[in-house]
Amino acid sequence: MKPLTFTLRETPPERLDLSPLTPERLAGLSPREIGEIRLGRSRRALTVGDVFRVSGKEADSVVLEGGSSRFDGVGTGMTAGTLVVTGDVGAQAGRAMSGGRLLIEGSAGPHAGSGMRGGWLEILGDAGDHLGGPLAGELAGMNGGVLVVRGSAGACAGDRMRRGVAAVLKGCGDYAGSRMIAGTLVVTGTVGLLPGYMMRRGSILLDRLPEDVSPSFVECGSPDSTFAAVFDRYLVAEGILKRPLLGLRPGKFGGDNAVAGTGEILFRQD
Repeated sequence: MKPLTFTLRETPPERLDLSPLTPERLAGLSPREIGEIRLGRSRRALTVGDVFRVSGKEADSVVLEGGSSRFDGVGTGMTAGTLVVTGDVGAQAGRAMSGGRLLIEGSAGPHAGSGMRGGWLEILGDAGDHLGGPLAGELAGMNGGVLVVRGSAGACAGDRMRRGVAAVLKGCGDYAGSRMIAGTLVVTGTVGLLPGYMMRRGSILLDRLPEDVSPSFVECGSPDSTFAAVFDRYLVAEGILKRPLLGLRPGKFGGDNAVAGTGEILFRQD
């Protein structure tokens, strides 16, 4: 059976809330009911029928053909199924998802993966600031699941991360892993200023020596790390990386001691 497919008619004239277009929310709805779902944020409030041509019937697998930076909230609250976007999306993609698989074949705006509790979110392009980070007023960011960005990410990737795995494969901006509570942030490529700033626990894994680490981190040499070996195997087995990240004896910084933190920054040395 053909996946339930939403084909973009033209670039929308306003920002849209696409959070209703997830497999679990669309299951059991008739074509007419789907077409009447409101997406617009303005007084006019565009509907699905105004923005998309809808085809297919298999709601467990949803495809958005054509993307836009005005598509906010794509995949919000997903619990199961598959959602594929063949283009860019706006802010908060994968927000609070707890299951299922969300694939974005373009780039994503800020706060992608914010509040994730499970599932798999993969972005083939770049991501904006606060990847996996909390919204204003929230105490924790990403809280589970796997988040993979094949391109680069902006500032504060993994901010207040609590659980799960986030991987950025072409570098990220300043304050990567800032205020981490736990979890694992993987970055290959250049990292900006002060990775791990104010982190309490958790692990930041890098493929090179970071250029600017806060002075409140302590250099720990090259201790034996069973965790590094196990995690290298995990990254390759899951298809996130093609080769081991850290090697046999990674270097280590511990901190952030400014907040009595017990986190770690591990980096490849060879």
